[in-house]
Amino acid sequence: MRLAFVLPVVAFAALAAVFAFYLHQIGPGGKNIAEVPSALIDQPAPAFTLPPIDGRRDGFASSELAGKVALVNVFASWCAPCRAEHPILMRLARDGVAIYGINHKDRPEDALRFLAELGNPYRAVGADRDGRVSLEWGVYGYPETFVIDRQGRIRYRHVGPIMPEHLEQTILPLMRKLG
Repeated sequence: MRLAFVLPVVAFAALAAVFAFYLHQIGPGGKNIAEVPSALIDQPAPAFTLPPIDGRRDGFASSELAGKVALVNVFASWCAPCRAEHPILMRLARDGVAIYGINHKDRPEDALRFLAELGNPYRAVGADRDGRVSLEWGVYGYPETFVIDRQGRIRYRHVGPIMPEHLEQTILPLMRKLG
């Protein structure tokens, strides 16, 4: 009886530690993995055209980024941190921020369910079925979010879920400056 109680508690504690580790994004040697520099900063966003998620009409192409300050968010339904940041994306969309989505290697029915359950903050979503476009953006963690300027250049990259402090201290001030 005692083992039946202790085992789930230990398992939960281990999972909580893993999630806390990921959310703080501290890698080996105490380095913040979210701050790994991107070779694409101040470079034009990669050119691409993605089809819509099966069952949707929109799709997403890099040409849609021209002339506006925008966020590009790479997400997947199977990504727990993507779910954690989703309320922040919904808030940004309600505030008028242009957000575009790249759905990474997801089953269409799962991606559609994700957006139906949590809401759709994206002006357009493209299905990156084989991960090629995500690779061109240098994505290695999920979610990843990029700030794009009016000329279509990548100005900032955020690896992992956007938390309120990232939004208030870095992303929104940069978007206001670029706006």
